[in-house]
Amino acid sequence: MAERARARTAELRVEGVTKRFGEVLALDGVSLAVTEGELLTILGPSGSGKTTLLKVVAGFEAPDAGTVRVDGAAITTLPPARRDIGMVFQNYALFPHLTVRGNVAFPLEMRNIARTEIDRRVGEALALVELAGYEARLPRQLSGGQQQRVALARAIVFNPRLLLLDEPFGALDRKLRETMQLEVRRLQRRLGLTTIFITHDQEEALVLSDRIAVMNKGTIQQVATTTEIYERPANDFVADFVGESNIFHGTLTEPGVVTLSAGRRLMVNRAGRVGDRLGVLMRPERFAGSGANTFSGEVLEAVYLGASFKLRLACADGLELLVRQPARGTLPAAGQTIEVGIDPDAIHVF
Repeated sequence: MAERARARTAELRVEGVTKRFGEVLALDGVSLAVTEGELLTILGPSGSGKTTLLKVVAGFEAPDAGTVRVDGAAITTLPPARRDIGMVFQNYALFPHLTVRGNVAFPLEMRNIARTEIDRRVGEALALVELAGYEARLPRQLSGGQQQRVALARAIVFNPRLLLLDEPFGALDRKLRETMQLEVRRLQRRLGLTTIFITHDQEEALVLSDRIAVMNKGTIQQVATTTEIYERPANDFVADFVGESNIFHGTLTEPGVVTLSAGRRLMVNRAGRVGDRLGVLMRPERFAGSGANTFSGEVLEAVYLGASFKLRLACADGLELLVRQPARGTLPAAGQTIEVGIDPDAIHVF
């Protein structure tokens, strides 16, 4: 089965796709390329257009403009059943009256596959998701995680060209979500299956993805590797949405120096024209006890997080900073003044 999936894995291209629902512009000329065997996560808040984009790819929504291509061939007008795309939904969408075997076999039966071949493929798919021996159970006799595995087995059993997952772990508790994330990643790599994963959970996106596409208001803000998205966000929205952040704005007043609106001068590694308006991102964990840029602030809030302290500091010039420090010694008390620093290399300017 793994060999068949790898042989059929496909490249997906979405070109200039627009979709309106009345006055609402859900997708605004979206273009996106997913390479063969890649797991790309579409990350964004509710209403950003990510699920609408997935439905356009799957064929459940017709775009007002634009094209969807798989391996260069346009599939924009094909019905869902002819696209050879596996899909997993948040609510599992299992047939409650069918057994595990019946649910997984369903897409093969719809394709008129021979009974012996169905038995073989169902057995392989259930073994891949570690549910061998559960064939006779009904969905109501399974846990949430087991039901999600059945949905995943059904999505891959017919050897699709693409796999689409629409917030599949939203109904699971945190520990089970983390387990399923790793299982999906393992399975996707083993099959080499081109996959799009939809989520609003930034941590989930960072764990799962080869690349992340961040969406907002029907547009793609940035497509990049997980490291690039986190370390070098393209704009304010990406910087603020992915991870915790300290974002300020200022002007490049001399080479390597950004002066913030409050008057503070920050040394940064950034060339540019004097007078340029710039955004500055400082991740909370990038601060240390000292650095080229120093801040002295009063602790407004201090939280113990096991491996780290999370602090909110108020500086004398009006800046508020979110800082994470390794959990050593005693948690700083509210009202205490502490000093932290950050080097130019640790500041991202956009």
